[in-house]
Amino acid sequence: MEGTRNLFGLDRAGLEAAMTELDEPAYRARQMYVWLYRRRVRDLAAMTDLGKGLRARLESGFEVRWPEVAARDVSRDGTIKYLFQLDDGATIESVFIPEERRRTICISTQAGCPLKCAFCLTGIAGYKRNLKPWEILGQVATVMDEAPRAGVWGADSAPQLNERARDSLPRERKTKPWNVVVMGMGEPLLNYEATVHALRVLMDPDGFAVAPKKLTLSTVGILPALEKLMAEPVRPNLAISLHAPEPGLRRQLMPIEEKYRLEDVIAAAQRYPIPRGGRVTYEYVLLKGVNDSTTHARQLARRLRGSRAKVNLIPLNAASEIPFEAPTVEAVDAFAGILAAAHVTVSVRRPRGQDILAACGQLHLRDAPGGASGSRASAQ
Repeated sequence: MEGTRNLFGLDRAGLEAAMTELDEPAYRARQMYVWLYRRRVRDLAAMTDLGKGLRARLESGFEVRWPEVAARDVSRDGTIKYLFQLDDGATIESVFIPEERRRTICISTQAGCPLKCAFCLTGIAGYKRNLKPWEILGQVATVMDEAPRAGVWGADSAPQLNERARDSLPRERKTKPWNVVVMGMGEPLLNYEATVHALRVLMDPDGFAVAPKKLTLSTVGILPALEKLMAEPVRPNLAISLHAPEPGLRRQLMPIEEKYRLEDVIAAAQRYPIPRGGRVTYEYVLLKGVNDSTTHARQLARRLRGSRAKVNLIPLNAASEIPFEAPTVEAVDAFAGILAAAHVTVSVRRPRGQDILAACGQLHLRDAPGGASGSRASAQ
């Protein structure tokens, strides 16, 4: 609504400032915070403990608004890719991934990405701007709000469930934990203030209440921002986009290596105060004939041996715009076997949503509504 201010996205201090403007006590901000983030109510009139007079004044100058969903694509495996169109026409994507024991939301922090990694469609598509806190949080709120109707219980049955039917489901099926991964479009630590603002609300027990160990931020290693993140009182899990075992090859694949060296990034990651019981994850996209040999695997094992490390191997999702091919199954198995033999924890990421371009590294701007460039693939 023109002329109104969006309350969604404000932290406690921002809400307190809004209440001060209205000559309301600070505890009103605490009440609103719970309505906005724990309950995710979008109608000011539904905030029943605020009082009719206050609600009327809020409605005259404020609103609760999430990003607009422009499109939803549902995969055969139940993955849902969301295309959001923002106020200025920029478009971003998020991905909802239903799994047997958990639900995962992959969110974006920038419209596009400025890093131009050679194997990533998002970077090839270019960069528009940083996202604001409400645009980051709104992706999570939208998916959480829609999940019971669209994919948590299966792509075929969920959309037909009404509220009463959902409430009748067995309890264990309604309480799958939420995982949030900041692995979508953009480099989150290049949008540090807005990203960390959103992370605080996501991890706040009175906010979205996502446990720190269930929230993962992925970065190429923007070292000054990573140092700042280490000083945060509550921090998410950390994933480092590595993709090569030595600096020369990484520089060819990831131009950021010129500014933040592989050795320094790993050293910082090893100092990162990970949530209790966790490990730093190193993401490694396997490219046929480029970084997937047994020599590369041994180099990576030597570099990470003895550290609190887990390597997540990601076979490339090939696309015509990318000058690389997917590795063979044999190469993936051999690479993983060498890491495991060196006592480096390793996993191989299972592709999700490939039929809707919602697999790792495929967030890609094209064919957005209204003729603007829009994201047509997914996060990790």
